[in-house]
Amino acid sequence: MWKYILKRLLQGSVVLVLVVLIISSVIYLAPVDPERLTFGQRFDQETLDAKREELGLDQPLYVQMLLYLRDISPLALMPDTPASQAKYNFVRLIPFGEQVLVVKWPYLRESFSSGRPVLEMLREKVPQTAILALAAISIGLFFGVILGVIAALKQHSWFDHSAVVGSVAGISLPSYVSAMLLALIFGYWWHSWTGLDTTGSLIDLDDFGDERYFWKNLLLPAIALGIRPIAIITQLTRSAMLEVLSQDYVRTAKAKGLAKQVIIIKHCLRNALNPVLTAASGWFAALLAGAFFVESVFNYNGLGLLTIQALRDYDIPLILGTVLFTAGIFVIVNILVDLLYALLDPRIRVV
Repeated sequence: MWKYILKRLLQGSVVLVLVVLIISSVIYLAPVDPERLTFGQRFDQETLDAKREELGLDQPLYVQMLLYLRDISPLALMPDTPASQAKYNFVRLIPFGEQVLVVKWPYLRESFSSGRPVLEMLREKVPQTAILALAAISIGLFFGVILGVIAALKQHSWFDHSAVVGSVAGISLPSYVSAMLLALIFGYWWHSWTGLDTTGSLIDLDDFGDERYFWKNLLLPAIALGIRPIAIITQLTRSAMLEVLSQDYVRTAKAKGLAKQVIIIKHCLRNALNPVLTAASGWFAALLAGAFFVESVFNYNGLGLLTIQALRDYDIPLILGTVLFTAGIFVIVNILVDLLYALLDPRIRVV
């Protein structure tokens, strides 16, 4: 088990390095000068050159990439100086002359636009997106599994046909369109009955300037994000249940006189959960990584809105930080799903 986890972590590390190399190449080679954006309209050439040197943009591309990989790596060879110690807060392992092998937290640098540490900005935004993603995937799992099971048990009925047509419509409808429709209908037209707003974040300031949780602002974005997972999970659950219901062991369980509920829950649903788990994990990772357009529609102050701001401001450290976090979430979720497979299906073993 541990050997398998270590192997997958090494594979995930390679993926993250490739993501950094590809994304940073695209960003750094784009015809945009981020140092100019930090000054606005007024600057002189000397100030511009000094800012480029401060941001490390005067160095060749491969040097910038290597320095960034060194910053984000938990193990790195660093200059053994008080300035490096203050910047990275590392723990010394093995000295190599003026350099030292250290262990440290990944350093995502500071935002060009705000000057704040990128890691600190992610800590502020990720919890709100995590709660939104968890609410959306919970809605998707709850309704998707129920609809899929009923549709499979009532195959070729009006309910089955309605579930299939509804799931196709749900998959085809982009999340940002659902978000705009929900905001328009429930947040604007029916605001006096629902009490919901067209925009708003989970954590916001009240009339006295204090931070408060506004849980009602979570409802519409979660439903908008949950519509497509509901559709996909409905179809997957229906297909998997139909396949399992035709197996010999299910017919044997029926012949033994087991209760219908026991057969459905214990023998059918559990064995049909693997494709559902795959879809749910993939959607949860995508939602946690940032529901960009939905957060933008509702002005929901999470990771998606932060990423859009970073792209608009061409804030290179913030863009790389959000992309790296996104890729890391997918790597971790894929490893956890593989381990959950072994728990749900005794036929699967990890080696």
